[in-house]
Amino acid sequence: MNGLINYVSCGVLWLGLLAKAPALLRHRHDPYLRSICAVLALAGLAFLLGAPPVIAYVNDTSGVPNLAAPLTYASITAYGAAAQVLIVHWRGGPGVCATARRWIAAYACVVLGIAAMFALGDAPVERRTDLDTYYATTPFIAEMIVLYLCGHLAATAVTMVSSLRWARRVDGWLRASLLTLGVGTLCNTGYSVSRLAAVVARWSGADWSELVTVVSPAAAGAGALLTVVGIVIPLIGPRLADRRRARRAYARLAPLERELDGILTRRALRLPRPRCASPATLLIWRQTSIHNGLGHLDAHFDRPLYDRVRAQALRETADPELADATAWATVIATAVREEPDRVLPADPDRLPGPPPDPSTLLRIADALAVRPPPGTPRAHGTLTRAGQG
Repeated sequence: MNGLINYVSCGVLWLGLLAKAPALLRHRHDPYLRSICAVLALAGLAFLLGAPPVIAYVNDTSGVPNLAAPLTYASITAYGAAAQVLIVHWRGGPGVCATARRWIAAYACVVLGIAAMFALGDAPVERRTDLDTYYATTPFIAEMIVLYLCGHLAATAVTMVSSLRWARRVDGWLRASLLTLGVGTLCNTGYSVSRLAAVVARWSGADWSELVTVVSPAAAGAGALLTVVGIVIPLIGPRLADRRRARRAYARLAPLERELDGILTRRALRLPRPRCASPATLLIWRQTSIHNGLGHLDAHFDRPLYDRVRAQALRETADPELADATAWATVIATAVREEPDRVLPADPDRLPGPPPDPSTLLRIADALAVRPPPGTPRAHGTLTRAGQG
């Protein structure tokens, strides 16, 4: 009776809405964003209006017994329409706006029907949790209950089928989003089915009120959580993937930065490390330090050594990219050791400047990571053998 499930579900949904609010303010004319926010707002409103304490407040404030019922049913119906419009905009294609308008018009008629049935009916006894079964045989009120449940069931069923069917034709984050949304709408379908079953049982004289007071709120709460997750996945998932890639690249570049650490420290080429920075910012910082070090070593890169190591690595691996990375790693390691002791004149045949391609830097770092330290026997790696040859 305290409405905890309703409040938690409403909070989850409106937290999702709060996360999307800045994007909606920046792109207020984007129908896709408007649909997402409408789904989250209306679903949260339906849960809030369905909480027993809120029901009591609405009824007492208005002076109309059970006025909260048609308001809750109308918000549930509007949520169903918003979910359909979201799916329409998600799928795209020709006639999107016309299809969305048809769904909105159809559910607007359902909302008007709910209001008309409540006005025509008589529900003098306040019921906060079991109105569906208590008034299941009352003229007009029963029709109102069946109307909103059928409208909600139709919306959730269509959304579920559309989501799961579309999920088979896509992949990645969108597929995960559609599968989660499909399972969430399946739970919402359970809400309507359980309540319809309780109403039908009441028509036959049975009392299945627990389906209304226990089962359907639990199904609706699970559906709310999964719906939010399904909507948020394609928005947050790619960002999380980018952060993970940045962290992995940052870690992979560590051997190359360690190799250059003496040069970076001695020549003051390393920028101050940013504090409380994102993985992407840390990756840029490490890449910048590496480029500074390689740029300083540019005059010390030994072209004959590079050619010799590359040829040997190519014979052993038959992989041009791996051979390039191994040759660069050997040249860089040699230049780091010899930089304090020699200054080479400008040579038109020397190696070009340090490779700026991030993927090349990663391959060089990987080659350095497996390079044995100086003094390791020759048989332990192409990089050491070629560098000492």
